[in-house]
Amino acid sequence: MNPRVVGANLVVKLRCFYREKTAMFFTLAFPIILILVFGTIFMSEDNVSYHLCVQDLDRTKSSAQSIKTLEHNGKFKITKVDPDVNATQYVRDNRVNLVLVIPKGYQRHLMQRAMLSNPNASVTITYIYDPSSSSVTTKMEILNGVFAGINQELSGKPPFIRTVERSILAKKYRFIEFFVPGIIAMAVMTLSLFGTVDSDTELRQKGIIRKLSTTPITRTDWILSNILYQFILAVISAIAMLLVSYAVFDVSLHIDAWLPVFILLDVFAFVGIGMILTRFAKEAQSAAAAANAISYPMMFLSGSFFPIELMPGFLQTFAKTLPLYYLNEGLRASMVFEDNMAALRYAAVIGIFAAVVFVLGILASKWEEGR
Repeated sequence: MNPRVVGANLVVKLRCFYREKTAMFFTLAFPIILILVFGTIFMSEDNVSYHLCVQDLDRTKSSAQSIKTLEHNGKFKITKVDPDVNATQYVRDNRVNLVLVIPKGYQRHLMQRAMLSNPNASVTITYIYDPSSSSVTTKMEILNGVFAGINQELSGKPPFIRTVERSILAKKYRFIEFFVPGIIAMAVMTLSLFGTVDSDTELRQKGIIRKLSTTPITRTDWILSNILYQFILAVISAIAMLLVSYAVFDVSLHIDAWLPVFILLDVFAFVGIGMILTRFAKEAQSAAAAANAISYPMMFLSGSFFPIELMPGFLQTFAKTLPLYYLNEGLRASMVFEDNMAALRYAAVIGIFAAVVFVLGILASKWEEGR
């Protein structure tokens, strides 16, 4: 490897990027526009999901009847949680946004209220929730409405059913904090994939790649300089998005070494996919179409814009096979949850994927194929 050649080629690419105003717009301004638009939407309006997990610690006829009331009046699809498991850990492990916990003694207190006319008899139902979901607030409001109806039937003053909320996170976050990492992952994916596809197909069509084989630059130098170029642009883009997010929405995100690690893995993964695409799609238009076919499903199905829980079950399963999903979750694990072990797991998954596709991309890149 010749550092001087790598550096010279990197400088050329950066100068070309500066001259391409359209490329600068989509690299820097477009992701920021998405943050501003979607951030404003999600700060004022949530989507609703009707899936509800219930942990019945009382296990009586009365508690079972109350669950049926939730299912009927709240239009919830109920999933029962084993009473022996830790509800907070269940939320974390199963990626659900809310577990409703019916306390032990529910039926006994209900009988005291109804049969013995004891106005002080009451129970406290706990909402254990994940604030990363845009739908959890609306879901709790629906539950509160159902419980208000039950209290009214019991002529409850004071109310028989009280509720308490318990977040799985030590700090309180707004949805915008969960939105920004997804946009960063999506923007780096788009930049790396389309940057590689556009550059390689254009140079291949012009016959420049084949001519490069007669120059001192090696294929390794060429690929390494391309990786450095894409990584520099990705870092600049991420910094710009974070600055705007902090300035406009006053976000609270944890920035550490995981951020550049996931950006680098994102670049390697999608540069690799881009090199594979240009091996089989010879024309610029067909390569761009193939890149669109890959990027758009990932963009909207990987949880970048909204939680995957809002999608049907089969789409949720499909989303978990996409590399962008693991980049989204990895960035959120590090920037929001500050969970290094979870970040490590997601980094391992995307790291293996990036290594495989990047090696395949290198094998697919041939100097002599340029026309």
